[in-house]
Formats: sequence, structure tokens, C-alpha cells
Amino acid sequence: MKRLGLRPRRLAAAGLLLLVAGCSTGPSLENQSAVTAPPGDSHHLTIGSAGFTESDLLAQMYSLLLKQAGYRTSLLTVANRELYEPALESGQIDVVPEYAATFADWLNAKTNGPDAPAVGSPDLTTTMRALRRLATPRGLTVLDPGRAVDQNAFAVARSYAEEHHLKTLSDLGASGLRVRLAAGDECVQRPYCEPGLKKTYGIDITAVDPKGVGTTQAKSAVRNGQDQMVLTTTTDATLDQFGLVLLTDDKHLQNADYVVPVVNRSRAGSTGVTKALGKLNDVLNTADLASMNQQVDSWRRLAQDVARTYLKDKGLLK
Repeated sequence: MKRLGLRPRRLAAAGLLLLVAGCSTGPSLENQSAVTAPPGDSHHLTIGSAGFTESDLLAQMYSLLLKQAGYRTSLLTVANRELYEPALESGQIDVVPEYAATFADWLNAKTNGPDAPAVGSPDLTTTMRALRRLATPRGLTVLDPGRAVDQNAFAVARSYAEEHHLKTLSDLGASGLRVRLAAGDECVQRPYCEPGLKKTYGIDITAVDPKGVGTTQAKSAVRNGQDQMVLTTTTDATLDQFGLVLLTDDKHLQNADYVVPVVNRSRAGSTGVTKALGKLNDVLNTADLASMNQQVDSWRRLAQDVARTYLKDKGLLK
């Protein structure tokens, strides 16, 4: 995905590794006093971005809302979660937009090992409970999610959907159609992908075409009829350009990847930060995220400008 818009303050990966190595990575699991200490309220906050369009947009909105609440902010892009999560624990990054189920599973693997059973689930309440249980001992506070969710999703050509009367993944399973799926090569093993489509929906996946998740190549293959379905995301704003439509995940195969702000408790755990970022929950939804992604990726607008315009239009920014 493209990284467009305002160039945030960046830190080279090697430099960040040195900084992380030289700092505490947050309170140990045994040091509960660090966890239960009063939440901090630093007046200069670093907002992290994972370097793709949607993360940049969310970081820009966080920054603008916090500035309006009286904080000084700077932006830092670190595309690798293996780097930015320890930086969040140590306080080099104070706030970052995350995805509930994905982050819960990532922290679970970090805490309990790569073979630990997944804790993310399609149920948001269950997922948030697991995420907060894992985040709290690391000095992290997970704020409330809003309505925006960036889940895995599956799309087919509009003409294909109309011809076979498809609106849901259940419809596709019931149709008995043979489906070649454009996705990442990991799809053959991931429970939300080929195995889940077969088990949950009874879809006859004949092959996985390893063209990546939501890539231009993958969507073009479905448009051209080489493949019948593509793995993408719910905030993919380019589907219309390829003549594609999403099929509803009516049996909730996908996990609850709602957007959630995660903060370093000792520096950004105050009610001021929570209140400022919480305002976004009242307005931001999945369709809004998709629209903003489109403005940056397709219309070549700056992420900073798109974020500012959105917040002003919603009455959150003066």
C-alpha cells in the first residue's frame, strides 16, 4: 500500500532497534506496581503509524484531535509491529491505532509463544477482554473501539454475483460453484481463509492463486475471470474500479478487527487523551475509512488533508 501525505517524523529501523534495546520494554509481568501506578499525562505525545494508508489516516486524526485538546504531538512511522510495539511499551511511542483481534493474537503469541491458541474471535466483547488482559501487564491501555472495522473480506465480480444470485458467502457455498481464490499464499493454512471457507460455508475452493491480499493483480484476476473470488478487506475502496462486490460474511468467520487506540499508560493514560480520542468513536465507521483510503490511494490527496477535512465535516475540529 502506498504511503502518501504529510511526511511524519521518521526513525530508521536500526536506530529504533538500538533505542528499544537500550530501554525497558515496559513493566515485567511480575511488576504489577508499574501497571497500577496512576496513568500519566505527558503534554508531548508521539503518535505511531504502521506506514500504510489507513494507519497514516488514523494517526493523523489522532494527532489533530489531541492537538485540539491541548497536547503537542509528533508523528512517527514504523512499519514493523515487531519494532513499534516494544517502542509503545517503552514510551518512545505514546499512541498507536491498532486492530483488536489481530493485536490480541500478536500479544498472545509474544506472551505465550507462537503456538498459543488464538484469543481473537468474531465476538468483539470476548476479543477486547482478551486484548486488555494481555496489554495491561505490559503498561498498555486499550481504549474503547468505535464502529470502524477493517476485517478480511471476500469479493467477486459484480456480473458473477448477479448471474448466480450471490449476496453472502453462504449463497456461494450453497451454489456449488467451483472457486479459484486470489489471496496470499498463507491462505491455504489460515482458519479465516481457505479452511474456514470450506468448513464454515462449504465453498468449493479448487485452488489458491497466490497474488496477495487485495492487490491490483489479485483483483484484476477476478475481474478478468481467471479467478472467481479475491481476499481483500472491508475498507478496500477500489472494488468499484474493478467491478467487484463484497459477499457478506453472514456466519461471522472473520475476527473482530475493530479499530482501537492503544496508549502507553504511564505517558498517555489520562482521561484527557481518552476523551479526545473517544470523540472519533461517535462518528467513524467502516464506510468512512474506505472513503478516506480511496481519497488518498486513488485521488492522490494528502493523508493530513483528508483527515483534517473529515474531522471538520463531522464537527470534531474547529
